[in-house]
Amino acid sequence: MNILLLLKAVADSEASIRPASDGKSVKLDGVSWVLNPYDEYAVEEALKIREADGAGDVFAVSFGGDEVPKVLRTALAMGVDRAVHVKGALSFDPLATAKILAAAIKDMKYDLILCGKQAIDHDHHTVAVMVAELLDLPSVSVVTKIERAGDKIRCEREVEGGTEVVETSTPCLITCQKGLNEPRYASLKGIMAAKKKPLDEVAAAAVTSEVEALEVKSRPPRQPGEIIGQGVEAVPLLVKKLREEAKVI
Repeated sequence: MNILLLLKAVADSEASIRPASDGKSVKLDGVSWVLNPYDEYAVEEALKIREADGAGDVFAVSFGGDEVPKVLRTALAMGVDRAVHVKGALSFDPLATAKILAAAIKDMKYDLILCGKQAIDHDHHTVAVMVAELLDLPSVSVVTKIERAGDKIRCEREVEGGTEVVETSTPCLITCQKGLNEPRYASLKGIMAAKKKPLDEVAAAAVTSEVEALEVKSRPPRQPGEIIGQGVEAVPLLVKKLREEAKVI
C-alpha cells in the first residue's frame, strides 16, 4: 500500500507568540518549528501499515515556507521514504490551502492519505476534508482505530458520548486523532539516513485567498488570584464570592 502523508510545520507549543507590528499577523522570529503533533499519529500509522505489509511507499507532502524542510526531515528520520515541500506563503484561508495541496498531489499515486485531525496553530479542522472533496475522495475524520480488509478500510471515530464505526474503500483520506497509536521517536540511525533521503521542492499553485486576518490581538492578562482566608472559616466568604462576583454557582 502506498501512503501519502499531509504534514504541517507548526510553532512549538511552548513558544511565546505575539502580534506583529502590522497588527494582522504574528511575530515568528526565533520560533522553533515542529511537526504538528496530530500529524505524528498519521506518520506512525503509515509506518505501521508498511511494516505489516512488508512493502509499500510512504511519502510526505507539506505546504509552507522555509520552516517546512526541517519538519519534513523529522518525518524522514522517523521512517518516511521521501518528501515534497510545496513552497509558498501560508494564509488564514483553509480553502486556499486545500486547493494548493490538492493541486500538488492530484497526479501522485497513492492508496491512502493520512494526516492529523487538525493543526494546532490555526485549528481549522477543515483543510484535510476539503482536500478530499477537491480530489473526489471519501474521507473519515477523527479516527482512533484503523483496520483493513482488501480494498476496504474500517475506522473507529470519536463522536460525542461514544464511538462510530465507518467503512470506506480506497483510495480515501483519513484524519488521525490521539489514541490511534503511540508515535515513535526518530532513532540516531534514522536521523542519519534522513539526510540522504529525497526531499523535493515544488512551487505552490497560484490560488487567491478569500479570507483575510483583520486584526490579531494578544491574550488579555490573567487576573491575579486572591487569598481570602484559611481553613473552614474562609468557606462562607469563598462561597459568597463565587456566587456574587464570579457567578459560577
